Amino acid sequence: MKSGEFFRKVFSWRLWLNLVAMVLVVVLLCLGVKYGIDLYTHHGEKIEVPNIKHKSFKDAKHILDDRDLEIVVSDTGYVKTLPPDCILEQQPEAGAIVKSGRIIYVIINSPSTPKLTIPDIIDNSSVREARAKLMAMGFKVLEPEYVPGEKDWVYGIKVRGRSVVTGDRVSIEEPLILLVGDGHRDLMDSVSYVDPVFEPEDEEDDFEEITGPVEHEEHLAVPSEHEEPQPAEQVPAERPQTTITTENGTGTN
Repeated sequence: MKSGEFFRKVFSWRLWLNLVAMVLVVVLLCLGVKYGIDLYTHHGEKIEVPNIKHKSFKDAKHILDDRDLEIVVSDTGYVKTLPPDCILEQQPEAGAIVKSGRIIYVIINSPSTPKLTIPDIIDNSSVREARAKLMAMGFKVLEPEYVPGEKDWVYGIKVRGRSVVTGDRVSIEEPLILLVGDGHRDLMDSVSYVDPVFEPEDEEDDFEEITGPVEHEEHLAVPSEHEEPQPAEQVPAERPQTTITTENGTGTN
């Protein structure tokens, strides 16, 4: 390439126009990132979270809307002395510095006492284990009521005089009474006895068990296989008497 041609391309207006356009694009990107992030993150905004505890949900929503904050219910609780839909807890806490659009999570008071499910403890655990499990769930457990049965074994649960079973839902405000065995057997309990079954000792016992005992005759003679049968003793037949009549008289022959 000749020097004249080189300088002509270097000082071309198209080249310098492209360079200026590239610089402007870079500058605009930097400014956009700087101010765009500030707008997105609300840079410099400082909003103090108001205290909305023990206020109704409706009033708390109006207070937060005026400060460009949002409210979301995250859970429910129960306090007997407070009205329903009252704010029990809030997060972030009152006095925290946040920016506009921040969500304030609240726990509101339930209109009724929460109910929990009775666990599988009836006839399945001792009184100590059952009491610890129920109290850990939040139930109130009173002194146990003793019934005939194995000592310290749970046989049932009562709530205000009625029996409940596993799976029933009971209010945590309702006190529970465990029915516990006192270690004494009930007189109504019965024990079934089964006669033992004796197996025959040998084949002879089996045979006698089926057919009954065999009566043996003392004078019954049974010939063996190799012994020839003896002929029965023959008794001579009685000779018939004949009567002969002669001149001298009658005689017998």
